[in-house]
Amino acid sequence: MKNCILRAPLAALPLAVLAALPSHAQTAASSELPETVVTATRFNETLTSLPMGVSVITADQIRAAGVTTVNEAVMKLLGVPGRQDSYGGGDYALDLRGFGATSDSNQVVVLDGVRLNEADLGGTRLAGIPIDAIERIEVLRGSGSVLYGEGATGGVIVITTKAGNGSARRNSATLYGALGSNDLRELRANATVASGGFSLDLHGQRRETDNHRDNFRSETDGAGFTAQWSNDALRLGLRHDRDALDTGLPGSLTAAQYAANPRQTTQPSNHASIRNERSGVFAEAMLGNWQFGVDAGSRDKSLTSVRPTSVYAYEVESHQLALKARHTSQWGAARNALVIGHDRGEWDRVVQGAFGSVADQTARGWYLKDDFTMASGTRLSAGVRTEELDKRVDDGFAPVNLSERETAWELGLSQPLSTTTTVWGRVGNSFRLANVDEFSFTNPAVMIRPQTSRDLEAGMRWAEGAYKLEARLYRSNLTDEIGYDRTAPGPFGLGANVNFDPTRRQGLEIDGDWKLSNTLSLGARLALRRSTFREGPNSGMDVPLAPRRTLALRADWVPLAGHRVSGGVNFVGSQHPDFANVCRMPAYTTADARYAVQVKNMELSFGVNNLFDRDFYTQAFGCVGGQTSSIYPEAGRTFTAALRVSF
Repeated sequence: MKNCILRAPLAALPLAVLAALPSHAQTAASSELPETVVTATRFNETLTSLPMGVSVITADQIRAAGVTTVNEAVMKLLGVPGRQDSYGGGDYALDLRGFGATSDSNQVVVLDGVRLNEADLGGTRLAGIPIDAIERIEVLRGSGSVLYGEGATGGVIVITTKAGNGSARRNSATLYGALGSNDLRELRANATVASGGFSLDLHGQRRETDNHRDNFRSETDGAGFTAQWSNDALRLGLRHDRDALDTGLPGSLTAAQYAANPRQTTQPSNHASIRNERSGVFAEAMLGNWQFGVDAGSRDKSLTSVRPTSVYAYEVESHQLALKARHTSQWGAARNALVIGHDRGEWDRVVQGAFGSVADQTARGWYLKDDFTMASGTRLSAGVRTEELDKRVDDGFAPVNLSERETAWELGLSQPLSTTTTVWGRVGNSFRLANVDEFSFTNPAVMIRPQTSRDLEAGMRWAEGAYKLEARLYRSNLTDEIGYDRTAPGPFGLGANVNFDPTRRQGLEIDGDWKLSNTLSLGARLALRRSTFREGPNSGMDVPLAPRRTLALRADWVPLAGHRVSGGVNFVGSQHPDFANVCRMPAYTTADARYAVQVKNMELSFGVNNLFDRDFYTQAFGCVGGQTSSIYPEAGRTFTAALRVSF
């Protein structure tokens, strides 16, 4: 795979070209890049003056790329590395800032104001969210602990649906059907009915595929609705969604098995099913200079995993409540925005059968954040959060309890240098506690301590006409990082979850966008990062499953009216599956392309993933005799033909 390896200077070349090119595209106002609005701060505001880095994926970008899940969108369009899960439903563990195997526990996922993260190691299922219903995906880089609480050291992924966006709805409908490689068959439908201040959004989907390995066939389906009413000062609504996955579990491969036949299965009879239901109500109100919001949601998830010698089944019930308020005031030419809020979450797991443990968690957090913008444009930001967490696990022998109160804080500053350039910086403290699976599988003689992180970040944001460029430099020093060590003494001699020796995450991220004309847009996302142990016997070694370099290049071209060509290249550097860094997962580069033609209200598209048919894998967690093992291969080249009809 020599042609898969990119050097950092070469990877940075496209961004240097973007920054150096003349701004002739500004002569046509319609070719300018639009101003970006985000909700990662809990309320709508423009990105320009924020003292933090936020990357945004829009509905138009999702459609142009032809991606089918949130995971795929974040990986392809933002260059975020992901690791395939063991199921066939298209879910990946996204890793925003190099946390490796614990990435899901170190970042928060929010859907229309409701937190989705699990309190165990089950992972956050994103592939069940209907992709056509999404208005935008925002990725807050770095700590979001003040606004979002425990486990946000690596960042926050905020998903906003079209119905949840708060903008006016109109009557519309789309029907999408696709056929592709590995016996892929997919059908998606969406409709909006609106009259006056009322609207009803409906969606449904079904997908069947054999996937790229034996015993990896999967079937997914889902449906849901959002009903709401709004006027100039008030918005009220309710929603309900469900999704289901039935899949084979082909198991992992050794290095020899992978080399001989990456399609084979080592578990020909294993299979699993996952069922999700999400319900919620929401409200927003404007009262003078105050803006209020409430998002309340409940979620039921069931999982059944069947193997020849055992059946593992559990049910999760989760309830979330988020209350928020913002007060804005004007002091001459200066502005102030004060945000206060309360989050409460309850999570319960009940095991069906003799295998597994009952667990529950309760989290209660209050936060306060103030942003003061001077007449000069200088923005000062300060925030604090206090959170109380209670966790309990009962495996039938002796209950284990964990109760803590933790505090997060941050200070930020942004300063405009000109009408086109802003620099910013922030410092803060973030935290997480062991989840219910982690603190119940430890050495009984060793208490697992809360994980804390001191986070530093600085950035530059430049936008002029058809050009946007953002650079972020960051460092997070972690103390008592929580993770699994297979060599540690623990239950059954299988290792244990422990507090690592001090670790560090640091790196440079650069995002560039260039709209050359009304018909051609380019984008690039580069990350150079290190995730290392800074003390102890592994000092200087890389944290497992954390690549040092990633690069994503995208292009979107409209050669003729009604015709669209889009595609991209994604590179992920090599990574180690083990603490000693003896084994190495190879770097990989993949390419995708899509052609679409619009004829009246119909769009016919043809797409290809892994264009050059590379053999690679994103998930492996074993190291045996100096060779990477426990490998989960990725698909080779696949094709998809699709028809979308809009009404």
